[in-house]
Amino acid sequence: MSGLFMLNYAANYKKDKLSWDNSFDLRYGFIKEKDTDARKSDDLIDISSKLGYEAGGGWNYAGLISFKSQFAPGYNYDMDPRELISRFMAPGYLNAGLGMDYKTDGLSVFLAPVSGKFTFVSADDVNEEDFGLDAGKKVRSELGATVKVEYKTDVMKNVTFESKLNLFSNYLDNPQNIDVDWKAQLNMKVNDYLSANLITHMIYDDDVKIDDAETGTTGARLQFMESFGVGLTFKF
Repeated sequence: MSGLFMLNYAANYKKDKLSWDNSFDLRYGFIKEKDTDARKSDDLIDISSKLGYEAGGGWNYAGLISFKSQFAPGYNYDMDPRELISRFMAPGYLNAGLGMDYKTDGLSVFLAPVSGKFTFVSADDVNEEDFGLDAGKKVRSELGATVKVEYKTDVMKNVTFESKLNLFSNYLDNPQNIDVDWKAQLNMKVNDYLSANLITHMIYDDDVKIDDAETGTTGARLQFMESFGVGLTFKF
């Protein structure tokens, strides 16, 4: 048995050459299998705000700020008792950048050669070293470049596809190891209140260290989540 709640909200402003785009992506899901307790299957807070001024030819001078974290504690269930590995603002991510944004209908490509990434681990009971922080530290700062690509299109009647790709390269520490955050979602409308959704979410963060039980090693890993469901949808 499983369930998933999603909220996708956009608040955009446009006047003359000035534009302001805001997005809120919230998800929380759970799964219950056989004799195990209910566990969360999805947990995301992703908020971004982008301010732009038209430069011509589809390009805009732009600044972007974004925040990511999660609602509830996360656990490693392979440990007995279960081990706490994350919670709200542990980690939390704040990104800010200045650059150029190319916009057409349904497509936005934001390029920021100067951007900062800040990683927060505010909880004392979460190991900050698992997220690239030095022991005893609560914040890690990185200077680098950001690329954000957003795309949305109607595949056919009542079927839409959305994709959000975020890339970050740290100039000062292994710039060739690019952080990747890629969300893709296919929305299929059945009627005004019923829809089917296919979601994939892929993450690679060079600073997040994950244990591999098979090899006994710890390091950065590719993380992937896929979810398909049918449920109630309300548009406003």
